[in-house]
Amino acid sequence: MEEYFIYDNRLGIPIPDVSKEWDDFTKQVQQDILFRWERIRGSIPDRIAELENIINYKQAELSNESDFPRSCALNSEIAELASIINELWLWYRANQGISSKMHQ
Repeated sequence: MEEYFIYDNRLGIPIPDVSKEWDDFTKQVQQDILFRWERIRGSIPDRIAELENIINYKQAELSNESDFPRSCALNSEIAELASIINELWLWYRANQGISSKMHQ
């Protein structure tokens, strides 16, 4: 099933990488892809929690930082982590419909 997913370094999870129409896959391959995606999707909240912990650490560091360039760097890092969290939630929510196909 790994051939239908590509690891996204930024997000820290594999994401679907399907190059043909869904109906062109056999029912078994569809089920295998959906099962793999459901396992990945289930790990997204844990990944988000990891990133939120890093943000909390960086925010605490920022509150004690007096060096302006370092403060700017921390703000940028926090913004990037927040962007990753947002994208992970999009993947999690946008693909709920896919998960429902597993149960049909």
